[in-house]
Amino acid sequence: MAGYDDRDGKIWMDGALVDWRDAKVHILTHALHYASSVFEGERCYNGKVFKSTEHSQRLLRSGELLDMPIPYTVAQIDAAKDAVLAANGLTDAYVRAVAFRGAGEEMGVASLGNPVRLAVACWTWGAYYGDSKFKGARLDIAKWKRPSPETIPSAAKAAGLYMICTMSKHAAQAKGCSDAMMFDYRGYVAEATGANIFFVKNGDVHTPLADCFLNGITRQTVIGMLKAKGITVHERHIEASELEGFEQCWLTGTAAEVTPVGQIGDYAFEVGALTREIATDYEKLVRM
Repeated sequence: MAGYDDRDGKIWMDGALVDWRDAKVHILTHALHYASSVFEGERCYNGKVFKSTEHSQRLLRSGELLDMPIPYTVAQIDAAKDAVLAANGLTDAYVRAVAFRGAGEEMGVASLGNPVRLAVACWTWGAYYGDSKFKGARLDIAKWKRPSPETIPSAAKAAGLYMICTMSKHAAQAKGCSDAMMFDYRGYVAEATGANIFFVKNGDVHTPLADCFLNGITRQTVIGMLKAKGITVHERHIEASELEGFEQCWLTGTAAEVTPVGQIGDYAFEVGALTREIATDYEKLVRM
């Protein structure tokens, strides 16, 4: 497939559909230099974006947290997604909405005089972890840690917060792994580079407390599914030493959906019945 800058199709930019190859920004766009950008990753199933409104609401909240008010309403953002999907003739696709400080009057750290821009693109995208969705992903353990919420707006889905994730995933791939698990600044288990993480022990589910990283929409959905089944879910701080005692593990995220994990570092996990059940139920839910 061609690079993401060289494809046929349409991208929604600042209120209008433009040809894919013409969706460009200036080299002095503030976001390129200072990471003043927030985004959402969403999936469309059978013509419907799963939890579209929740994603649009979070995009606006992320902009507010970065002191970057986005000049569109939730309804307008939802409509932009529908428009770009229709323009590209897609009913099953990945959708990326991104808001950013553009080029303008200022080119220092401060940028209040620069416009906040919004773009929405979509494309076909299969399983994020390839065949790991069936046999279980292999994860490295990252050397980088999720930082304290006193140093970053950790509740925002902000572009700059992903740089250590990119570095960690590159290191993992160099070792033949699909991804990396990250600890937080205190040494507790946090998440993977672009997905939340769950563990199973003695029938109960344990997942890290989302107090310094993004509380994913898929994470919240899966927790609701588990509780509806009567399964006890513990949202808590998880010590590194506990990894050895967990029986099953999976990742959740819009791109990852529900992906089993077979190994994290030296720790092995079964792709067990509960993991497969939740993955199957999630697939059914998003296509309802």
